[in-house]
Amino acid sequence: MRPMSVDVTIRPVTDDDAGELLTLRRAAFVTEAQTYGDPNIPPLTQTLEELRADLGAPGIVTLGAWDGHRLVGSVRVQLEPGKATLGRLAVAPDLQGQGIGTQMLLAIPPHLPEDTSELWVFTGRDSVQNLALYQKHGYTHQHDETAGSLTYAYLRKILGDGDVEDDRGA
Repeated sequence: MRPMSVDVTIRPVTDDDAGELLTLRRAAFVTEAQTYGDPNIPPLTQTLEELRADLGAPGIVTLGAWDGHRLVGSVRVQLEPGKATLGRLAVAPDLQGQGIGTQMLLAIPPHLPEDTSELWVFTGRDSVQNLALYQKHGYTHQHDETAGSLTYAYLRKILGDGDVEDDRGA
């Protein structure tokens, strides 16, 4: 029987991890591409060079979850004044449903500037499991936006007093 939760170590992803991150995202987003019948969704078409540029860009933090030496999860966080936008939450296909996505979401607040008052996340409008995960963690649907052939759902979570500080001290 598989464990219900995999204990991972979460830390920022570095340029040295870029190849492994690209592999993880491609594996994790195949099911999304199948859901939408589109093999050209951005996480599957991003090149290693584009990924490296993103990892080094100011205002972007990418966190990775490691099970030993294996990268098994990641999330990209774009920082802006007062808010952060999460994207490309990815979990290795063989470990999905075992709590890694939740651990990734809970690991984000210590990496946010103190003035961050809201978190935004977007996912495919038809990605039922993703939407359920975000809603379970306090995100509420705000609007949909179409880009090309895909429609994204945008969800928001307002951070309460002490959310960022309390998680930093944990």
